[in-house]
Amino acid sequence: MKVRGPIFLSLIAIAFAVWSFTPSADRSEKEAIMIQTMLSGLEQLHFNPVEIDDQFSKRVYDLYMDRIDGGHRWLTQKDVARLEKHRLDIDDQTLKASFPFFDLSEQLLIEGIGKAEGFYQDILAKPFDYTAKESIEFDGEKKPFAKDDAELKDYWRKSLKYEVMARLADKIEAQSQEDVEEKEAAEEKEEKSFEEMEKEAREAVKENYDKVFNRLSKLRRSDRFSDYLNAITNIYDPHTGYYAPKDKENFDITMSGALEGIGARLMTEGDYTKVSEIVPGGPAWKQKELEANDLITAVAQEGEEPVNVMGYRIDDVVKLIRGKKGTTVNLTIKKVDGTIKTIAIVRELVITAESYAKSVILDLPGKANNIGYIKLPRFYADFNRSGGRSCATDVANEVEKLKDQNVNGIILDLRNNGGGSLRDVVKMSGLFIEEGPIVQVKSRGEAPDVLEDRDDDVQYDGKLIVLVNQFSASASEILAAALQDYGRAVIVGSKSTFGKGTVQRFIDLDRALRGYNEVKPLGNIKLTIQKFYRVNGGSTQLKGVVPDIVLPDRYHYIEVGEKDHEYPMDWNKIDKVDYSQAVTSLDGLDQWKSASEKRVNNNPTFQLVLESAKRLQEQREDTDYSLNLKEYQKEMEELEKESKKYEDMFKEIEGLSIRNLEVDMDFINEDESRVARNDDWVKSIKKDIYIEEALNILRDMDDKKYAKE
Repeated sequence: MKVRGPIFLSLIAIAFAVWSFTPSADRSEKEAIMIQTMLSGLEQLHFNPVEIDDQFSKRVYDLYMDRIDGGHRWLTQKDVARLEKHRLDIDDQTLKASFPFFDLSEQLLIEGIGKAEGFYQDILAKPFDYTAKESIEFDGEKKPFAKDDAELKDYWRKSLKYEVMARLADKIEAQSQEDVEEKEAAEEKEEKSFEEMEKEAREAVKENYDKVFNRLSKLRRSDRFSDYLNAITNIYDPHTGYYAPKDKENFDITMSGALEGIGARLMTEGDYTKVSEIVPGGPAWKQKELEANDLITAVAQEGEEPVNVMGYRIDDVVKLIRGKKGTTVNLTIKKVDGTIKTIAIVRELVITAESYAKSVILDLPGKANNIGYIKLPRFYADFNRSGGRSCATDVANEVEKLKDQNVNGIILDLRNNGGGSLRDVVKMSGLFIEEGPIVQVKSRGEAPDVLEDRDDDVQYDGKLIVLVNQFSASASEILAAALQDYGRAVIVGSKSTFGKGTVQRFIDLDRALRGYNEVKPLGNIKLTIQKFYRVNGGSTQLKGVVPDIVLPDRYHYIEVGEKDHEYPMDWNKIDKVDYSQAVTSLDGLDQWKSASEKRVNNNPTFQLVLESAKRLQEQREDTDYSLNLKEYQKEMEELEKESKKYEDMFKEIEGLSIRNLEVDMDFINEDESRVARNDDWVKSIKKDIYIEEALNILRDMDDKKYAKE
């Protein structure tokens, strides 16, 4: 891609712009230089730099305020009124590298945290009244800032009461369960009184908040300044951000895949730490309970009390989750349907083999027989070694193995595949078409660079289905879009894919700035420099790829993916390029779609999925919780009961058989862990109704009654 030249030249421009800037003596030289260098980089390199005007100012203000106090725990309306005076001045302050708004926000935050520290100690010193008819609203957008300190203290009282009540309810339930077990075992154990359990719950919450406020007391101005800089960069787009030196180190460790942890990528969402991705082959991936979009509310080491991580910086949450191989971490998570669960995950290294392409043969008697199925968890490539693993090469090998078995069709599964190597996308797409363009990559102000498959050989010319979902992103979207535009494969899956159609690069601010060694290191900015476009000219950004045949899933009624981010880049269109294929025809697509819709409407499991999705939508909107213990227990009981209804809705598909390829058996049988992982994989396929429907669609593609005249 054409990136090296423009970036190199722009770095010179950045260096020149900042070198000529002399900060005044009344402001922090490092902060002034940092923001000037960052702004120069954004202006020179970002795909679509924003105007630094009043609109910019309002957006930065809103985003920053949401991040520093989205839960309305620190500031009052009087504080906000003082900050509001700067709402239209942040653009001017940014250009001048002055920080009156940030300075005031830091001062008010420190004061607010000091007040709250006194609140929680006073509130937790005595029992709560759990019979009162009152509730707490957890969505900051639905409640105003406290009008004064008295109301702010009452916010804290309700929040702390909820936490104590939740622990108390768990203790009551656990003791009740112990009573049943003891009666069955004819044993007796002294029961704790309600007052004893309530006191234990309060003390545990207080211990947690002692740790929280101890951590907050250690925050430096530079930590808060990083948050401010990110409120500025994220106005450009969600994937552009500032990384302090330690944050870049954390990013590199996470991306390396060598972290001894749980194998999940995290992001901040308001006061919460949200799971953004489960890493294939990692402990969380194998354990199967932790999912993308789960909110982590507490972290506990094995045998220890959980630490409430609401409002924690993400690097502090990561430190708690990381640990030595073989140790256990317990995560308290809030699922998207509102239910609270504690998940135990044993830390270990990510098993990279689980990220590699693999295949089996599927048979569904009377519907579809001898169908090849390829699972590709991510688009991997080893650029550091000659002859290193390449997903394009591996998929080509899997295709050859399936062809040797004379399969009657292939399902390529890209669900939950977050992307990776662009080079491999082009090669992989070329396995199924003659030569031609695959994707357009455009830098700002330049003609698009068209990446093409230049090999006119078609490795596989049979029926092809590509499975996607809302977590199929980036490279997955490019492949699905190319095969859809060419009319080469039927794309099947959720309402749309993720919608990330952009390319990012890290810029080291130290290298961009000449001199000023006394203020370095400055950190890095990760910024969006390019955008992907389909061969038909449309972007994959924001809209993603809309499947030819849509199947309902648990997110059917809510927005996920790029659309769920603040300030995503727009969808747009450029000129299409010439493309065509003569490999196969999808003329019966409308009929196949209609037949699939009828099956889904008559399938009890798919209808249960839709029912679950509707419930999820309703639960996300219901953010007001009772603070009456009996009402809370009833609400949680009902939530748990409803949740269980959907836990086991996926049953083994009648008649479906799954065969490993004979050529793979020696490798699988080399050790017991591979056998176990293969068995788990086969079991998951047997319950996968999306694969079952893909098999039905392949049958329709063979059925002459669906062929066009």
